[in-house]
Amino acid sequence: MKILKHKFLDVIPDYLEDDILYISLQYKTVVHKCACGCGNEVVTPLTPNDWKLTFDGKTISLYPSIGNWSFKCMSHYWIRNSVVEYVVEWPASDQAPKKKSWKKGIKKLITRKGKQKT
Repeated sequence: MKILKHKFLDVIPDYLEDDILYISLQYKTVVHKCACGCGNEVVTPLTPNDWKLTFDGKTISLYPSIGNWSFKCMSHYWIRNSVVEYVVEWPASDQAPKKKSWKKGIKKLITRKGKQKT
């Protein structure tokens, strides 16, 4: 069982550690390294049409699931109460990604990193 830690930050750092959810409420974004271990950065924008974050004072949950269909690993998992729950198979109806919202989240991350103070 993989348990993730979390950090609430104003700005997402340039270097991401494994097994940590980086949460920026200011930018309404959660970023982490893919739970499968491939090293890819996963960006989950927090909007009514994308992901929702729940913080119970101790653990983090994201809804809906994380589907990394654009990565070579094609990993699919839920983050519930800071625990990664892997999905074994993709349902056929879930294979069409929300590419517009994903691209929007990535553009926000890139823009934000460019404006970051060092």
